[in-house]
Formats: sequence, structure tokens, C-alpha cells
Amino acid sequence: MHKVGIGTLKEATRNVNLIWTLKRLSNMGPGEILHRVVEQTHRARWARIPADWSRWSQATLSPPKALAPHLQGASGALRATIGDEARRILQGEFSALGRDWPIRSPDALFPSEFWRLDPVTSTLWPNADTYCFAIDFRHDGSRGDVKYVWEPNRLQDLALLAADWRVSGRAASLAAIEAGTASWHAANPPFGGIGWASGIEVALRAISLVLVLALAGEDLSTEARGRIGQILAASGHWLGLFPSLHSSANNHRVAELAGLVAIAAATGADTARRMSALEAEVLKQIYPDGSPAEQSPNYGAFTVEMALVAMGLAGSPPSPALSTRLAAFARHVAALGRSHLLAPGDDDEGRVLSDPAAPEDYPSAIAEAIGARRGSAAAKSLRALLFGADLPAASAPSGLATFTSGGLSIYRGTAAGRRLRLGFDHGPLGYLSIAAHGHADALALTLAIDDLPVFADPGTYLYGSGGAWRRWFRGTPAHNTLNIAAQNQSTIAGAFNWTRHAKAEVIEARDDGDGLHVSARHDGYLRRFGVTHRRDIALQRDELIVRDALEGATNPIGAEIVWQLGPDIEVELADGGIRLVADGAPLGTLALPRGDLVVNKGAPGEDGGWVSPHFGRLMPATRIAWRGPVSAAGVETRFRIAAEGA
Repeated sequence: MHKVGIGTLKEATRNVNLIWTLKRLSNMGPGEILHRVVEQTHRARWARIPADWSRWSQATLSPPKALAPHLQGASGALRATIGDEARRILQGEFSALGRDWPIRSPDALFPSEFWRLDPVTSTLWPNADTYCFAIDFRHDGSRGDVKYVWEPNRLQDLALLAADWRVSGRAASLAAIEAGTASWHAANPPFGGIGWASGIEVALRAISLVLVLALAGEDLSTEARGRIGQILAASGHWLGLFPSLHSSANNHRVAELAGLVAIAAATGADTARRMSALEAEVLKQIYPDGSPAEQSPNYGAFTVEMALVAMGLAGSPPSPALSTRLAAFARHVAALGRSHLLAPGDDDEGRVLSDPAAPEDYPSAIAEAIGARRGSAAAKSLRALLFGADLPAASAPSGLATFTSGGLSIYRGTAAGRRLRLGFDHGPLGYLSIAAHGHADALALTLAIDDLPVFADPGTYLYGSGGAWRRWFRGTPAHNTLNIAAQNQSTIAGAFNWTRHAKAEVIEARDDGDGLHVSARHDGYLRRFGVTHRRDIALQRDELIVRDALEGATNPIGAEIVWQLGPDIEVELADGGIRLVADGAPLGTLALPRGDLVVNKGAPGEDGGWVSPHFGRLMPATRIAWRGPVSAAGVETRFRIAAEGA
């Protein structure tokens, strides 16, 4: 095969942002710095090695055979859904992250440019001529957000086609797998191009290919199996050289370990040691109360899905400790409910398995799989059919549920005859020293009435190419809490990096005959302004009462209290406050303290009233910002809930 020169270490690091590097170093201890030095040594060595397949022997494949029989139990509805999705893929359609890629000819489904195309900017990312570590996907947004180009490189459509081949025998699906693996193999030799630039991408792609082998491997050509074997061999080597450790050991580390389990399962290697390491990591990242350590239900679901898939591929049942933790996560998800605009933290809509039959709400889809039995005709989704854990199903609790480890209180009940779901965030910023996927949303409230988001979490929008928008959606002024001088509670040090984490604590959480009462505080403004923000919430009959105080203030301090509404909520001026309305029907009246009021919806600028219900999408939504003095005595906001039909 033609060998392509891929540069030197100097070329590989020429675009590194010095400021970002210094901030990143500030979160590293001596052990991590030594690890990074060793990592750079490996990068320097591989920068001098041509990017081709000649050095990679075909791994001996012995893929797991237990998964394919599970598909025999697929219901007619599930088979039809898989078939519909397969036909869409075979027609050249690809959609992800709220975007549609240009439709490709069914006769040429996988042109080489497909693996490098950004569908938003219509630009191509570097090909295999460029060393993977020389591509600046963190700071250079000129080509668009790297998330878009990585999505097709995960090869999850090929796993879906393998499932279709198994349930329908559609020859076109098997032929497309052959074509897709051949195209990717030719266009992406190790370690050239954007497809090799991140361990989580290497791991997810390996998992997809092992799923292809498990579901359709015996029917693939010798050439296709050989290409997959080479990709898995190179991927295993990559994952061994560049592990995400120390401050980077978040869901990326779970993905890498799951990828190594998958590769071992496909090559007949011992999976026990890798499964043990994976389980230990999952137990760190899902707290005993079921809360995700990364302060994002969606990344918690991602972590749990990787564990489910790895267990299925390895043929390994969960240990008692892991079973308990998975069940706790399902209970946590049941308390959260289903809504994109009520969940805290980041969400990049990442999945391990492409599953067209799963619920749209990802955490709920994973909770469904936790309670499903593999191979059962009752399984409603492909994920549940293949990887169900058969643990007790969780149902939404009533009343108050406080998740102490994760720092979140959820109340589910009724007021004025309407169903309420109230969330109060009093948890840590995020996981480990960089808290990569956390938002500065301590003491933020969310509220749904009859499942409609009223006080909403703003969402995520974009990652690498987000710029000011990325900072906004992670920041305190975007959330339903108090901010001082438009400052964040914690200090942003990069798109996935924080320093000076605000520390939050719950003071009281009770639900008794006197109503709901939850109190919490955080110290994010103590160093800069000498005060601690305390928030007390109470639900008494049909009224939500919120008191914000700045403890330690000797004089009142100018502050802003934000109420970001969901996109379906309209506002009307009313006697004594602002009436919130949906589809012409009143939801309640918001009574604010005396002060200045700024109300925007879809206005220019990040603070102009916007939410992001899906990655890469902005939607106008009213932002109500009260501005005025707040003292140690506090100010009070009231929301009286309207009876249905009032």
C-alpha cells in the first residue's frame, strides 16, 4: 500500500494553544505531568512512522456468537423499525446531531470524502496525509465542530445494517457493510487523519466493528474480516498507548476500556481483566445513589450503555456491585423524567449503539435497557434486545427524592390539580479537577407542569466551535439561579476545563405536612464578593416560593436572578406579576421583587433569550432577568400555579 509521510512532532504540536495548555497544566499533579511527558514521547515516535496498513497484521478473529441469537426474539414492530432505518441508510441518508448530510448515491454509499465532511460548513477535515495529533480540533473552529465529522466515523450505521442483515437477510445491507469497511480502511490508515485523533472515537468505532462481527461476521468476505481485524489491531494499540488518565479519566476512559473489552471479545483474548477495570471505572462515575459523577444524566447514560454493551460482548454478567449501581441509575433516571430541557450539564447526543427504536430521551432509553431481558420479544428497542440487564424496573417516585451524592433534589407531585416536576441543583460542578462536562448552575431550578418545561435548563448547543456560545451555555447567567455582576460561580479555563470550583451543599430537604422545603448554599462568590449564595425553596399548596440571600453581605449587592423559560412558554403582563402561558392557557403567575426587569426572546447576543434543545440547535425562548440589590435578608420570588382551565 502507498505510504504517506505524516510529519514531525513539531508539525504535530504547532497549533497548540499556549494559554489553554497553561490552564490545563494548572489542573495537573506531578503524576499526570509525567504521564503527559510519556504520552508526548509516544506521539513523537508515531509522527515519524508512515500512515499505512503494512505494519498491521490481521488479528485472528473469534467474535462473540451469543448476540446474534437474541435477534431471533425481535418483535415484528422492532424488525420493521430496523428495516426502515436500514433502507434509509441504503438510500444514502445520514443524520446526526440535528443535521442531515448530503444524500449519497446508493451505488456509491461511502466515498472517501464522507469520512471528512462537515455537513454544516461543507468543508473537509484533513485526510490521512496529516498526522492525527497535528489536527487542532480543540481551538480551530474554521472547519466547524469536530463532533459532526466524528459521527459517521463511529461506523454505527454498519452495526445497524448488521442487525438488519440478521433479521431480514437483506443482501444490500451485507454489501453495504463490505463497502463501508473497505472505504474506511482505505481512507484512514493509522494514525493519519481526524478519525484517529481521539481515544473515545477509536473505541466507539471498534465497538461498532465488533458488533458487525458478532451479528454478521460469518457472512462477511475474507477480505472484509481481514480489514476489520487490522482496524481492531491498530485500535487496540492506540488505546494502549494513549489512555485518558488522571484529570481526563471521565467517560472517555470508560469508552476506551469498553473498546478494549470489545476488541478482546472479538479476538479471543481474555476479557476478565479488562471487564474488571471497566467496572471499577463505572463504579467511580456512577455514584451509589445513581447520580452521574459528571453532573450530566446524558453522560451518565453513555457510561452505563458502554458497560451494558461491554458485558454483552464479553458474555459477562454484572457483579453484584455493578448490578446495584445500574439499578440505582435507573431509579435516578425515573426521578428525572423525560425532557431535554430539564437535565443539567452537557449533552452531545453521543450513543454507543445506533438504535432507531429507543425512546428519544437517552437516559430513559438506557433505563429501559437496564430493566429489559436480552432476547425477549417484549424488548422494545434494539439496545434492550441485545444488552438488557434484566434488573428490576424503576418507576417515577412521588414526593421528594434527594440524591445526596449527585446533589440534586427532585419533587414530583401535584399543585392546583396539575402534575409538577421540580428540580433543584445543589451538587458539585463536575467530575475530577477539570469538571469537563459540568455547568456552573449551582442552586438552579427547573420546573415542568404537566410534562411541559416551564423553567428550563438552557442546554448545550456546541462544543469545539461554540466560542462565546459554549461559554454562555455553561455559565451561571444562562441558568435559573442568581449571579453577581454576570460572573460565573466557577472559573472557566477552556471549553472543557474549569478552575476554582464552587462548592454547594444542601442544608435541608423535607417534604411533610407543611409542604416542600429545600435549602442549599454555594461558595462560588465568597472569594470575589465575600458572600455565600443561599436559596430556600418552598412549595405550599399552589405556590412556589423562592428566597435568595447573600449571606455575609454587610450591604446589599447588585445581583441578577434569571428565569429561563421553555420555548413553548409565552409571557403576558398581569396585575402583580408576569403571567406564563402555553397554547393560550395560563400556567401561573410569576411575582418578582422590586427592581429592574429585562425580558428577551430571540434577541441578538447570548443573553437574548435562547435555549438549545438539541446539539447544534438554537431556539428562541423567553429569558426573564430580574436585577436589583440582594442582602443577607434576601429577596423573594413567588410563582402561583394556575389550575387547569383557569
